[in-house]
Amino acid sequence: MKTLLACIMIMLMLVSARGNVETTINPIPFGVLKPETDESIIPKNKSECVNAELISLDSETETYFYGTWKVEKLLGFANSYNDASEYPTGQRFIGDKMVIEKDLFSSKGLKNYSNYQYELKNPLYQITSACYNSDSFYRLYKIDIPGLNINDEVKAINVSDPVTKISIHAGLSFLVVNNDRLILLSEATIFELEKITD
Repeated sequence: MKTLLACIMIMLMLVSARGNVETTINPIPFGVLKPETDESIIPKNKSECVNAELISLDSETETYFYGTWKVEKLLGFANSYNDASEYPTGQRFIGDKMVIEKDLFSSKGLKNYSNYQYELKNPLYQITSACYNSDSFYRLYKIDIPGLNINDEVKAINVSDPVTKISIHAGLSFLVVNNDRLILLSEATIFELEKITD
């Protein structure tokens, strides 16, 4: 009987103690967790792409990117979708020209398509992502670019209106490979560009 009373007393003490325990959760205040560094967008793990928060072009990319470009050849199509592209021959851009300068962007040389006729003074050129090998690039974009090698660095570049900050037609964007190759994405169609003037 004494053992039974002792067990009941212990249970009552535990229940009583449990009722007096306060449970508090201290949330981490917003803004306490900070990014590791702002020094560079280059990740420590180069197997993944970095989605940049629309950063300006670095000087080496600017030097390469600015100039007059001719659409040299059709490279293929994105694997993830096919929309207004003229599959399997691609848009009729071969031989057309584009001007990409610090103070002017003009795609009016893409003569066959009224949807791609842009001319912007003082456009915003920004890097939206950077990949540091062909595998990570494919995982993010689902695009096969012929000649893209395992250690190639690919920067996606967005062109925006300087006043509205709105990107030009979603169907036109650029990929700079190692600052010595420029790729044009038009809808789901992929073209290689050739620089004809600096």
